[in-house]
Formats: sequence, structure tokens, C-alpha cells
Amino acid sequence: MDDPLEKEHIEMCKVELQAHGAGAAVAKINAYLKELDDVQLNIAFTGESGSGKSTFVNAFRGLDNTDERAAPTGYKETTMEVYSYPHPNFPNVTLWDLPGIGTNNFPADKYPQHVGFERFDFFIIVSADRFRENDVKVAKAIRDMKKKFYFVRSKIDQDIGNTRRSRREFNAEKTLAEIRTDCLQGLEKHQVESPHVFLVSSFDLQLYDFHLLQETLERELPAHKRDTLLLALPNFNLEIIKKKKEALQSKVKYFAALSALGAAVPLPGLSVAVDLSMLVTKAIQYRNAFGLDPKSLQSLAVSARVPLDDLRAEMKSPLAVKEISREVVLNLLQVSTLHVALMAAEEGLRFIPLFGIPLASSLSFACTYRALTTFLNTLAEDAQRVFTKALGLHSSV
Repeated sequence: MDDPLEKEHIEMCKVELQAHGAGAAVAKINAYLKELDDVQLNIAFTGESGSGKSTFVNAFRGLDNTDERAAPTGYKETTMEVYSYPHPNFPNVTLWDLPGIGTNNFPADKYPQHVGFERFDFFIIVSADRFRENDVKVAKAIRDMKKKFYFVRSKIDQDIGNTRRSRREFNAEKTLAEIRTDCLQGLEKHQVESPHVFLVSSFDLQLYDFHLLQETLERELPAHKRDTLLLALPNFNLEIIKKKKEALQSKVKYFAALSALGAAVPLPGLSVAVDLSMLVTKAIQYRNAFGLDPKSLQSLAVSARVPLDDLRAEMKSPLAVKEISREVVLNLLQVSTLHVALMAAEEGLRFIPLFGIPLASSLSFACTYRALTTFLNTLAEDAQRVFTKALGLHSSV
């Protein structure tokens, strides 16, 4: 969907270029891109002790519970204060694991003040069975602050397994409908109007309602925070990989424009050096967004019970299988004779009087746009293959 703010920034950059030249336009574009990178997203997870919220926090961050960066989990109340967990690849996204509601340390009536509700963008209230009075009290406090909250009924995989073993005739859809109805009726009984309830298994996000939660958040978040959330989410289906690619692709034109404006400065090698640094930075961001960095792959292998080498074997792009560096990116570009020719032509054209700089700028835009689009396409394809491999083997266990 078209972002009105993005269109506004494009028009502002055009005005800046015409009025004050390439340097001013570069500053304007850089400021906009920095603004996007600095968008802060704070997500609060709350619920009674034993609800599975810490495990859900880890799953939301794409981490297995055994990962050294994971929130601690256990049968006892492991969250005794407010803990923040920055996203491993996107530090501007922070997930907050809040203490259990109604404990001695955090009585329900003072809970909002103790944990600092005002700092959070939205809340996810987690329960392992039915939502109770304390959950409702917190929901109403959030509502009074005019913020969004969503109920997550966790451990659905356990409920499905228990029901399958206890009933002679088992129907998964019927069981899910019964759980959903029970949750909704309990919340409505406590005067919670039109509650959002999502059935989730933290160990199998691709099942049940996690995709509905993602779609709801995407729809209800402010426009400038949607992509921030999207890129930070784990790959739980092929559609999310497609959406990540589209979100990243929509910003490629800005980096290509920076490259074009850099080519307007007649200094030998400047455009190539700036472009190469930019390409390395963006390639790392793309790899991380698609969950292809080494730590994310390791966590996926553990959670999906798939040998790490089997996942690595699905990756074809050098940007995924090697540590990304200037040499790796340059070698990748040199594989394309067309790209090499365009870069050489750009360097020569910049020193032709009158027409050289505009032509060099056009070629620089084309080079950068083509390179970033190629990076995106190949890494997205690797992410799709890795996800399919993990899901296929995990589903057969």
C-alpha cells in the first residue's frame, strides 16, 4: 500500500535538490532513512505466572528457550521484575517481559504504575487456559490509557495433544473452536468488549492464529511502525518472507538516489567507494531480516529439530553462506559483466563536461538499484528454501 508520508518525503527531496543542489538532497534523504532506522517499537507481554509469556517472548524474537539471549523460562515464577529484551537483529525493537499479575511484589491494583504502562506501544496478555480477573483488570487499565491490547491463549499445542489422547473421536477444528469460545465468553462475562483472542503455540508459530495476530498488528499499528515490526518478526510462513522483501524493496529507490547524487561529485572513485559501503550495510540488514545470519539459523535448527548443515545446504547466495564483507560484495558484483560495465562507464562519464554528470548519476542509480534488488531476490529465495526445509522436516516429526 502507498505510504502518504513516503510520497511527501520524495517531494521534499525533489524540492531540496532543485533549490539547494545534490548535497542538500543527500542530507534530506539520509535524515529520512535515519528516521526509519530509529523508529522505536516497545511491545509488552504480560500475564499470570506460568502462562508461557517468556516462551512467547522468545518465539517472537526468533529464539529458542535454550539460546543464551533468551528470556528465562520455567515452572516457577521466573519474571520477578520488568525485563527488557532487545531484538537480536533490530535493537530498536524491544520486547518487555512483565512480572506476573497479582503476585505479592506486583498486586493487580498497582500493576500499571509499577511496570510503567505509558512506555509501551501495545500489550499482549498471555494465558495458558482461561483469562482471569487480573488479566481483565490489566486490559481495562490499558484501555483507559487508549492503547491496544491483544489476548493470546498460549500452549495450544498441549491442549490439542491432551484432547487427542482423551477423546475417542477427535476433531482439531472443533477443539480450537471450543477453546476460542470459552476464552471469548469468559472475557465478555467480565465486560471486555469485542476482545481479540489469538490461539498460539510458541513452538509452532506457523500453526493456529499467529498469522492473524501479525495481520492485526500490521493493520492497527501506526504506518511508520509497521515495517519495523514486520522485519523483526521470525519467518513463520512464506507470506511473511514475501512481505519483508516488499518492505525492503520499497526503500531501494532511496539508496539508489543517494548513489546517483554521490556520482554528481567529480572525485575519482568516490561514488564506487560510497556505493560499496552502502551495499555491504544493506546486504547485512537484508540477511538479518530474513533470518539467515548464523545465530538465527542456529536457533531455527534447534527449535525445528533440523540439522544446521541441512539448513545451510539450502542457501545459495554468497551473501548468506559467507561473512558479508566489501570483498564478498565486490566479487558478487563482478560476476555480472553488465554491472561492471555500468560502473566503469559511470566513472568515465563524470568527467565529460556538461552532460557527463547527469549521465553518470543515471548510471549510478541503475547500478545500485539493480544490485540491491538482486541481493533482495537471492536472499529472499534462500529464506524461502530454508523455511520450507525446516517446516517440512519439523512437520514430519
